[in-house]
Amino acid sequence: MSAFEADEWAQAMPSREEISRVRRLIDRVTTDLDQLTAEDRAQIEHAVTLVRQSRTVHLGMPSVGQPLPDVRPPRPPQP
Repeated sequence: MSAFEADEWAQAMPSREEISRVRRLIDRVTTDLDQLTAEDRAQIEHAVTLVRQSRTVHLGMPSVGQPLPDVRPPRPPQP
């Protein structure tokens, strides 16, 4: 699909009903979080951190490490 053909699809907007459903979900989660103890909230924050770390995206770029040190002794000069 060319960029021109994808343009119409890329501009699709969610319906008002979908937006309302997501807003209700956010309100419910926020209310539930506000009712948690500090310990429970800390456990959730820790779990979220672990999930975010495991979902790190690599875009296929090779990782470049530090060059290995040259541990070979120098050669003596040849006569």
